[in-house]
Amino acid sequence: MPIEDRDQAKLVTHALAKDTLSKIRDVETEQVGFRKGLVKLGRICGYEIIDGAMETEYVPVQTPLTETTGERVKGLDDVVIINVLRAATPFVEGLLKAFPRAKQGVISAGRDEEAGMDDDGTFPISVDYEKLPQITEDDTVIVADPMLATGSTICTVLENVLDAADDEPEDLFVLSAVSAPEGLIRVNEAYPEADLLTVAIDDELNEEGFIVPGLGDAGDRSFRTT
Repeated sequence: MPIEDRDQAKLVTHALAKDTLSKIRDVETEQVGFRKGLVKLGRICGYEIIDGAMETEYVPVQTPLTETTGERVKGLDDVVIINVLRAATPFVEGLLKAFPRAKQGVISAGRDEEAGMDDDGTFPISVDYEKLPQITEDDTVIVADPMLATGSTICTVLENVLDAADDEPEDLFVLSAVSAPEGLIRVNEAYPEADLLTVAIDDELNEEGFIVPGLGDAGDRSFRTT
């Protein structure tokens, strides 16, 4: 199955997703290749969400020759994608190829690296900017961030998104390329209503709170910053 249930998350097992992730993990993959890889990964994951989580309906179709019955995906106009700046920008670019009519929100949220990781394994999170669309009970909300490490950032983002929503959305996904077990557990405990979807569950977090083996800093590798 393209999406498999694991203890803490749902795993995207599509062969192209795994192939693409392997390429962007490679330290020899330079900026352009890395960004294109994240775009491709976002597109694949978007299609997997459509195939694995969205319903279809039968509709009449008039072809040039006759009338027949076709099948359409329900809810494609009721998708909200939340871009966790800045690393998720190319990831979201790929998602938009699967959901071109999605409403979009952005949240600039990041952890305070200088403060360091707390004893409970979390980081202080600052939100510098937020602009969200209306979110209703009919919406499928996808919060996109390539890295789910300690879960600190995602928990803060989910809190802001759900506080701003008119109603609890029909479906809520947290989508990442790679995740650490510690972060998945933390987000699951704090927001059990969210489906955590990832391409890989990595081994662990190191003492600085980075995912191992991971893929490095996705923002720095995408935008050539250090």
